[in-house]
Amino acid sequence: IGSELCRQILPLQPRKLVLLDSSEFALYQIERELQQRLQETGQTDAIELVAVLGSVQDQEHLTDILLHHRINTLYHAAAYKHVPLVEHNPIEGIRNNTFGTLRTALAAKKCGVRHFVLISTDKAVRPTNIMGASKRLAELVLQGMAQSPGKTIFSMVRFGNVLGSSGSVVPLFREQIRQGGPLTVTHPDIIRYFMTIPEAAQLVIQAGAMAKGGEVFLLDMGEPVKILNLARRMIHLSGLTLRDDAHPDGDIGIRFTGLRSGEKLYEELLIDSQADKTGHPKIGQAHESFLHWEELTAMLDELETACTRRDTLTIERILESTVQGYKSQIKHTPSPHPNNAWQHDKNIVPLPWIHPDFWNKPRLNQ
Repeated sequence: IGSELCRQILPLQPRKLVLLDSSEFALYQIERELQQRLQETGQTDAIELVAVLGSVQDQEHLTDILLHHRINTLYHAAAYKHVPLVEHNPIEGIRNNTFGTLRTALAAKKCGVRHFVLISTDKAVRPTNIMGASKRLAELVLQGMAQSPGKTIFSMVRFGNVLGSSGSVVPLFREQIRQGGPLTVTHPDIIRYFMTIPEAAQLVIQAGAMAKGGEVFLLDMGEPVKILNLARRMIHLSGLTLRDDAHPDGDIGIRFTGLRSGEKLYEELLIDSQADKTGHPKIGQAHESFLHWEELTAMLDELETACTRRDTLTIERILESTVQGYKSQIKHTPSPHPNNAWQHDKNIVPLPWIHPDFWNKPRLNQ
């Protein structure tokens, strides 16, 4: 979705468009594509295109970028979004999705960025997985920051799956068809909302322009799609036939693999039961509870400490008490230093730069 946002922002003729990505290859691809578009339209001198390698977790680097380029509007689309991978890597998922959003938002606030728009997901609503819970925490970060003094207008846009995005079901089915099948579907009754990438990006831009601060915008995704029907349809659109019990001589079969850890049969867009209309027929607005900034920062401090210690028991407790509807399925990893046990084991000599007493000792200037 980040690349498509860049494609649609370019015709709006910003003075400067800064692309930030942690993936060198992804950044190279979108920069090359956009540079070619600028050359084709004769706008290479009118719009400055800047590609920056960096991480949303590096607040100091982000601050330097925002100040140097005097950024006015920031679209935050960076996230780990593959549910099974994040479920098996919960700490990295939280660091990237939650604390990456926090660091980026703090940098934007410090630098006086005017508009900050978070790309969120329907998986943040009563999540059953770490990815969704980490994105709901990211929403809570922005909702809390929107209540604190400052000129930055924070908002978020929540929607479902986008057709053809990296790691999504359509490219997977296409590849499985190319290899001769079978197509893998987790459950016969699983349904998902879908939207095309261009439509989603256009609505994100329009929703962000409406924001006054703290809004959770919802995109109208239309009717949900049964993944089994999508699989059947893609087989037929490929000019092939479905192989099943009734048609054993068909070309491509479908195999049910079972719901993965943290996976829902259906997704929701609302935590509460009602959304308000906005000035756009395909954009709604949710009104949901949030944590005040002081309460939020205390929770985030505890969560970050738990991530540093790799203390999944504490992470589980924090998520369950903070994210409405979340029930943990984390496989517990004990802290490598429970209760600072390393301080009491005389066979372990702590390194001076991590020993807590080190910071309290006088040191010579170097």
